[in-house]
Amino acid sequence: MELTGLQERRRTRGYILFTFLLLACCGLAWKLHHVLLILYVSGLFAVVLNPVVKRIEGFRIRDKHLGKGLATVALFAGILLALVLFFWIGLPPVIRDFANFATDLPHRIPQILAKVQRLPMASKIDMSKVAAEVQNIVGAAAAYVFDALPRWATHLFDVLTGVILCIYFILEGDEVYKYFLSLWPSDKRTRLSNTLLEAEERVSKWLVGQLLLMACVAVYMLIALGALHVRYFVLLGILMGITNLIPVAGNLITITIAILVAASDSWTKALGVVIVYFIYVQIENAILTPRIMKTSVDLMGITVLVALLCGTEIAGIVGALVAVPTAAMVVVFANEYLVQHEDDPARAG
Repeated sequence: MELTGLQERRRTRGYILFTFLLLACCGLAWKLHHVLLILYVSGLFAVVLNPVVKRIEGFRIRDKHLGKGLATVALFAGILLALVLFFWIGLPPVIRDFANFATDLPHRIPQILAKVQRLPMASKIDMSKVAAEVQNIVGAAAAYVFDALPRWATHLFDVLTGVILCIYFILEGDEVYKYFLSLWPSDKRTRLSNTLLEAEERVSKWLVGQLLLMACVAVYMLIALGALHVRYFVLLGILMGITNLIPVAGNLITITIAILVAASDSWTKALGVVIVYFIYVQIENAILTPRIMKTSVDLMGITVLVALLCGTEIAGIVGALVAVPTAAMVVVFANEYLVQHEDDPARAG
């Protein structure tokens, strides 16, 4: 049945109105992008921490389970205590090593390059240009870190706001979850609910597993580099743990710096760094990763790298922080709604 002229005009007006509303929503989202970013980050951390809160709720004190409120308070009190201990005990040696590293490196670069120049084929390289370039890069990196510290401090209010929102999301998460599901048709809710629960479980397991791997490599390299008397071993060990977030490339960059620092003392020490890192790689690949990450979302390395690049470009350090968990959720939803499962009739259509 053909539409009448009146119906055509109404439909056209509806399309125009919808377009204007969509543009208005996009403009409002852009205007509020900072607030939306805080909401997203706090909501994501609430998703990650919610299973931990549920486990704390299972603890009994005089045959009574802790309520969600007390469990949330206990969790954040533990996190606060860990941060205080880190800034009080762990951070000062890292800052001291970083300051010494930035001060000593310009003087040690010529020593390292002089040793490298004695190697076969290295005499053809203009080491003076290499030294100048390395010094410029190191100087720029050190200046950026120290100049950025005051800017990071200005975001303290955002951090406190995010923490408060995260607590609210944890406490009222069930109500928000039910309200969100109510926006969807009743016949679609079961599938969406199962997908959301799977995304929550995988993101939580991935984050816990990744943190364990980062802690393992940091502790191992701290002990190993300290035993080898490598300079700045505290800084290098912490960097190894942080850069473990980036598959392969992250640790390779840090271990290369560790090898160069060790080589400034002796080639024997540099060889020792190579050996201890090789041993750790074998332990991680054969034991740690299969046991710790066996139930994780199992993201491909290229997926992690792309997620980190996109997250950093969009929101800087905060974007990089939430990039990989976001990618994990995207993978779960893509696997459920986009990947064609021809052997599963329940997912067809």
